[in-house]
Amino acid sequence: MGQNNRSRIARFILREGSASKPEIASSLKLSMPTVLQSVKDLMDGGVIEEVGEYESTGGRKAKALSVVPDIRYGVGMDITANHVSFVLIDLKGDVLHHKRMRQAYQHSPAYYQSVRDNLDLFIQETGADPAKLLGTGISLPGIIDRSANLLVKSHSLNVENISLQVISQYFDQTPAYENDASAAAMAELRHHSRDAVYLSLSNTVGGAIYMNHTLYAGDHFRSGEFGHMVLIPGGRTCYCGKKGCVDAYCSAKVLSDRAGGSLEGFFEKLEAREPEAEALWDRYTDHLAIVISNLRMSFDCDIVLGGYVGGFLKPYLARLGHRVLEYNRFDRDSSYIRVCRYAREASAVGVALTFAEQYLDRI
Repeated sequence: MGQNNRSRIARFILREGSASKPEIASSLKLSMPTVLQSVKDLMDGGVIEEVGEYESTGGRKAKALSVVPDIRYGVGMDITANHVSFVLIDLKGDVLHHKRMRQAYQHSPAYYQSVRDNLDLFIQETGADPAKLLGTGISLPGIIDRSANLLVKSHSLNVENISLQVISQYFDQTPAYENDASAAAMAELRHHSRDAVYLSLSNTVGGAIYMNHTLYAGDHFRSGEFGHMVLIPGGRTCYCGKKGCVDAYCSAKVLSDRAGGSLEGFFEKLEAREPEAEALWDRYTDHLAIVISNLRMSFDCDIVLGGYVGGFLKPYLARLGHRVLEYNRFDRDSSYIRVCRYAREASAVGVALTFAEQYLDRI
């Protein structure tokens, strides 16, 4: 029971940023003696610290408590068809260091050994204390069956039925594995208090469904494959082989391919009000608005827009919201549409947080 209370209190403080002992007792419905003992244990263990005082309303000022973020670190990797990304995060999920390098995926010993070598180099470059590293997570663009330890299928990497042990053997400790969109959702929705749908708009379109404070996997680990819903029957050919998939109209490549492969370059053209970029953006946001409206009709909850495109959407969110409402006459406003917290490397952050969550469970 004591460990459970310590974990609940640490998570509450982490979610709130800081909290006083009376706030903890009231919010978690714990007795003050229980809070006092648990807080003492957490402070003795170096997990939380006093960071200031609250304004007094009479009597002694309450101390503000906060989690010590650098007590432990997590490392995350995101493997894509053409790149590998690395992040080092603290216990709060803040990115302390990140690195992205171009490296085409190959299912070969040389590729996995190279990834491991580059990971070691990245950790060395961060200067992180190896004793504080909790573990390494790897996000992959495909269907992952953890019970079978299998990458079932990845259209993006053009592989199927790959044993994760083939990858794990190159690491000293077995990594945690997660689908890229699910990992990004874990990062974005970690402290989300409501159900939500995460829509990932990267070079492929994916997503995740967050219900009752956990991700819904589906019967065959395929939930959230929003990129393969049919948007335009008989339309453009998707990389999966079907025609008219959302992915063919809403992936980041739809935009970046018109700017020499650079998404930043496309948005520079859009900000410069180049007619071709504006016309493409108008078509893109119309398709995206239909997808958002359909997701809202299906799940009736918050929708978080992430992935590569999500990182650029904040200045255009109001306009996008108005367009969504043209397809949705049930909502009076579009406040349920949110943009992502992590503009970059959300998948790597999310899978690294696996170890932060496990650490919080053990304290």
